[in-house]
This record gives sequence, C-alpha cells and structure tokens, in this order.
Amino acid sequence: MDIIIQQIVEKIIKSTNENLEMILKERKGISDFIIEIKKTLDEIGVDIVSLVLEEMDERVKDDINRKQAWIVKSKNNEKSLGTIFGEVKYKRTYYENKKTGEYKYLSDEMLGLQAHDKIDTSLKSKIIDEAIDSPYRKSGSKASENLKLTGQTVMNSIRELGPVENNEIPVKDKKKKVKKLYIEADEDHVALQSGKCIEPKLVYVHEGKKKVSKDRYKLLNKRVFSGVYKESEDLWLEVADYLYEAYDIDKIEKIYLSGDGANWIKQGLGWIKNSEYVLDRFHLSKYVRQGTAHLPNITDSLWNYINRLEKKNVKDLFSAILEETEKETKKESVRDARRYIINNWEGIENQYNYEYIGCSAESHVSHILSDRLSSRPLGWSREGVDQMSRLRAFKTNGGNVYKLFNKRRQAQLKEERILKLSKRNISKKVISKTADKVIDNIPVLSDGRTTGLSKVLKSFRGA
Repeated sequence: MDIIIQQIVEKIIKSTNENLEMILKERKGISDFIIEIKKTLDEIGVDIVSLVLEEMDERVKDDINRKQAWIVKSKNNEKSLGTIFGEVKYKRTYYENKKTGEYKYLSDEMLGLQAHDKIDTSLKSKIIDEAIDSPYRKSGSKASENLKLTGQTVMNSIRELGPVENNEIPVKDKKKKVKKLYIEADEDHVALQSGKCIEPKLVYVHEGKKKVSKDRYKLLNKRVFSGVYKESEDLWLEVADYLYEAYDIDKIEKIYLSGDGANWIKQGLGWIKNSEYVLDRFHLSKYVRQGTAHLPNITDSLWNYINRLEKKNVKDLFSAILEETEKETKKESVRDARRYIINNWEGIENQYNYEYIGCSAESHVSHILSDRLSSRPLGWSREGVDQMSRLRAFKTNGGNVYKLFNKRRQAQLKEERILKLSKRNISKKVISKTADKVIDNIPVLSDGRTTGLSKVLKSFRGA
C-alpha cells in the first residue's frame, strides 16, 4: 500500500511539472493544460479507488468479528468496476459462513457493491442523467470518456433504478394558503416498437406566473406529474394528494384546469375541489383555422363572435360556412371544428375570466416529453415511455438521480449487510507513515512555502 500511495503522489507531481513545462516551452494554452491534468486526475482517481477497495478487503480480513463467523475461501480474486474515473481493477477475498455455508465477498458488500455490479452507482446515475436528455447510444459516451458504455448498459441502469413515482420529491412547504391555483394538462403521442402509439400524460400545478424578461414568464412553484396510465383517475388521484398536502384546500377559492378538451382532462374536475375547466387557446385557434381555412375572409368574423361569447352567432356562422362549402370532405372538417368549439363552449367562456392567465401546456409537453420521446424516429417500449416520462418530470421538479439511486441501494443493502466491523478497524488510518515521509520529501512542501499545490498535497496526510 505504501508503494501505491507513493506512486499516486509522484504521479501528481510529475504530471503537474510536465504540463507546466509544456505551457512554458511549447507555448500551449491553459486549455491544453486542463485536458492533460484531467487525464492524470482520472488515472489517479482509478488508483485511489482501487487502493480504498483493497484497503477495505484488508480490514475485513483482519477483523475479529469476521474471524468469528466467516472463513477465507479464496484470496486475490480479481474484479473490474466501471467508475466515473474509468475502469478500476482490484483484488478481494472470498469468504464462507461457518454456520450457513453462504459465500460472500464481504468487503464489496461493506462498500455497497453487489456480486453482479459492473459499474458503480455514481456512474449509473450519471448515465441515467445523460439518458434523460439524450438517446441511449449517445448518453453512454457522454457519461464516460474512458469506458465504452452501450445502449443496453444505459437501459439496464434505468431498469435497475426502477419506477420513479411522481411523489418521489417530498413537499417542502405544506398547507400553504393561496386563493387561486392553476392546473394545465396535455399528452404526447409516442411511437412504440410494435408500430402502435402510446400517450404519456402530463399535468402540472402552479400558483401563477411572473415576468422574468421580455415575452418570457416563469411559473410559480410548479409541480409536474407524468407517466403512462391505464386509468386517468390514478393520475388525478396523485395530483389531488399533492394538493391536499401542499395547500390548505379550504382556503382555495378557484382552481383553473386548462386543457384541450380531452375527456381524461375533464375527469380532473371530479377529483379537484373548486376546479373550473378552461379550454386552452392553442387548441381553440387550431379548430378556428380548421373551420375557416377554405374561407379565410370568415376567420375574423368567427373570432369576433367567440371573443364576444356570442354562441348563437357562432352556430349561425358555421351554418353559413357549410352552405358555402362544396366538397364533402371539407364539410366534415367544418362539422368537426363546429362540434369541438360548441362542445367546449363553457371552457371557452372561462378563458375570459379576469383571473385566468392562459395555458402553456403545448410548450410544456414539447419541452418535457416530446423533445426526448417523440421528436426523433424512435421505437419505445411501453415501460420505457413510462419510465422516461417520469424521469423527465422528476428532473423538472428538481430531482437528483444519484440521491434517489443511492437511497434505494442503501435501503436494499441495509437489509442484506451481515457484518459490522470492529471499532479498531473503523478508526484505522489509510495513510501510513511511509506515505507521510514521501510527501514530506517533496520540494514544494519541504521548502516552507505555502502555495495552492502545497495545500493540496498536505491534505493527503491531513496536515
């Protein structure tokens, strides 16, 4: 171990000196220096991780608690572990339980590694973070420059993390008192590998908006829900549970529920107390254009009647449009537009309430779901769409993949760990006297000067 620590320290000094000389002699820029130092630090990271893994193996081997329950079955068994630094190779000891005959790599278990693990949790989390924004085949290379990570490895990491529920992030401010809330909803359309289409849903709750720059607004205290649901009521139950936890429901005077008129969205009215449905302007505009596309001079008149909430005049105008329309296919398109507008008339009227601030569901679906799920010609599985839509919502809500992954892994290992080290082994230092001597003999430390480099090196020995 002393030799390894000495090599690590010497590698730091050698690399720093060589790259500093490169800047001075070859007139390289600081960026070249940074790239080369990054390579060295990754190599050192690999060395240090290997050192810690083998140090833990030694401590377990010497531990009195271990000796009472486990016997050595074999030594120096090699393992390779992918990390954010690169591939770490180390050796560890295989044990057999005296009573049960069970076999274990105890040091791996102590450090949270399972027998099938080929990459560690921090790298898996980084892989998933990249996959939330990039295709599987690209996210592996983005997550690590030093390892070849396939799309299958990326998918396996996501599957191992498991489903990410919409309530994974706890509510910080509970039972807030507000008078108005806004809920907006829409869905994406994603192609499956089977050739069929699936519709992940998106709902988000907020308290209004504030202007942050010209033509740009920020929604206040936004909370996002997403996923693939067999029954829409399961989604609305999640939203309702959040509302009852985050807000004092009895103090809310009105909740505006905006959407495109889909039945699953309107179902939310039955779950959300004091809610009022509003048809979003984007889809209203779409059907106004559909009904008047072949008679553009009529468009302004239709909008005037809608803006004045003159339902009878809207119906009469559609009748006139149908009389002027010759092709049957176009007539059916006009009837479809009329049906949509009239059936959603109450939602249109609610657009004009002075407290209503509009709906941005279409852009939210595009940003949160479509950018990853449907904007590229990909074929997803149902499970993949559900997991990715939930991960995108989780990240939008400020979730941290590593914290979630590590929390789940630690909960699992807490049940599985069967050895606790003695206090003597817990308090033993890794850095030895030999390493202290090596560090003390480095000129930048022994000449008495205090520099940034000397501070880094002293930190190795706790000086």
